[in-house]
Amino acid sequence: MVMAASPRKSINTVFQRVGVYGFGGSIQKRAKYDIQGEDDIMEMEQIGAERTKNVLILMSDTGGGHRASAEAIRDAFKLEFGDQYRIIVKDVWKEYTGWPLNNMENQYKFMVKHVQLWNVAFHSTSPRWIHSLYLAAIAAFYAKEVEAGLMEYKPDIIISVHPLMQHIPLWVLKWQGLQKKVIFVTVITDLNTCHRTWFHPGVNRLYCPSDEVAKRALLDGLEESQLRVFGLPIRPSFCRAVLSKDDLRVELEMDPVLPAVLLMGGGEGMGPVKKTAKALGETLFDQELSRPIGQLIVICGRNENLANTLKSLEWKIPVKVRGFETQMVKWMGACDCIITKAGPGTITEALIRGLPIILNDYIPGQEKGNVPYVVDNGAGVFTRSPKETARIVAGWFTTKTDELTRMSENALQLAKPDAVFDIVRDIHELACQRGPMASVPYMLTSSFSELI
Repeated sequence: MVMAASPRKSINTVFQRVGVYGFGGSIQKRAKYDIQGEDDIMEMEQIGAERTKNVLILMSDTGGGHRASAEAIRDAFKLEFGDQYRIIVKDVWKEYTGWPLNNMENQYKFMVKHVQLWNVAFHSTSPRWIHSLYLAAIAAFYAKEVEAGLMEYKPDIIISVHPLMQHIPLWVLKWQGLQKKVIFVTVITDLNTCHRTWFHPGVNRLYCPSDEVAKRALLDGLEESQLRVFGLPIRPSFCRAVLSKDDLRVELEMDPVLPAVLLMGGGEGMGPVKKTAKALGETLFDQELSRPIGQLIVICGRNENLANTLKSLEWKIPVKVRGFETQMVKWMGACDCIITKAGPGTITEALIRGLPIILNDYIPGQEKGNVPYVVDNGAGVFTRSPKETARIVAGWFTTKTDELTRMSENALQLAKPDAVFDIVRDIHELACQRGPMASVPYMLTSSFSELI
């Protein structure tokens, strides 16, 4: 159900009511309302520790990484704990609110295509007083809808994998008196550079993908006891895959001998993929011997025009052009290095597979810090030049094979393949520490939204 809510108080009153962190508002008591009607009240029976607990994972399709992390956590829960937990993955903004929250996916895609616009938006909203301002304004309009969404799923545990999926849900739990009964954790899905909205001091646990992120969380007011550094969650089927490169090359109909480079542009086929592919096609062909020194795999994502263009070209080396792929574990397992923009998920997967990485682009803001994360740890290089990229790959495949081997070893050392399992086990431990979750009344009331 989507309802059009309108703010009833001044924005300053909203700050005081919801206690926006950073503004100093405090709440002395929680208002109570008597709501009549069976449709307005939903209660959850608690029948002890053996019952199936509800886990609500809050995500948004602003970039593929948030959904991928949510689904990785869901799958890890199922593998580790079976029917002990019922996992629900939801975009509450899209399903329960109106514009602009229900259209964040398209807004994000537009801004990252105009990277300077995104860069301004990322940095201008970083100060705490600014994002506290707009989040309180959003709460004034859509608190009731978000409250309804949360109450429908009656979660025992809430997991946020998006920076904007914390503040309003935590306020709702506060006004429902459920902060000490419902476990709320956040899993950061940015690898090294994070927007400050990730760092909410009200969470029970904040799972950080790197030590650098954990240090920033401490500076932003979280306690060390709230933090765990496990890595970025990657789907279990990828992490636990046992692969044979020779077998994969036969299955994927690749050349069994030539070294292979994997070229990617993310789910949308972004970045200088076409120019880089052409440069590789020329450089990986030995003119003197009239033979290829490597082979190329290009993943174009949803960019059909790019895929069709590359398929129409004549190549001197073995080339495979693919669209959107669901079996990246196989293509990575069959290749020797990777060229990609600095997306956190792709970097993490490449590290797990031990692939040296050439980063050729990044989104300003959250992806910028991924470049030094890879380069400074000796797992790859950065260049935006397609010709330089092709030259590096040609060197790795001929005269600098020792450098390729060394970077592969560094990548494996940097990888954290068990991160998703470490996360779900720690959440399970938090749930066990709480003991039987008895008498948690989930009632759809106007306690929070009516005050706003």
